[in-house]
Amino acid sequence: MKTEVEAQIISRSPDVMSGAPVFAGTRVPVQTIIDYLAGGHPLDEFLDDFPTVRREQALELLQRVKEMLASAQI
Repeated sequence: MKTEVEAQIISRSPDVMSGAPVFAGTRVPVQTIIDYLAGGHPLDEFLDDFPTVRREQALELLQRVKEMLASAQI
């Protein structure tokens, strides 16, 4: 079950981008921010290129990923 915060950050629907996880309220796949950052692009460039994604959404997603990685048994 999704928490309220998760529901505000990411959404997934078979009707939007073929079911890929996207930033809630947008058609921007979550994978896009990962690709941008991995490619050496700053967060501000991502936000400029995808103005429908709110800074708060992007930062919260990155924080959640950081927390998940910190607790992962890799």
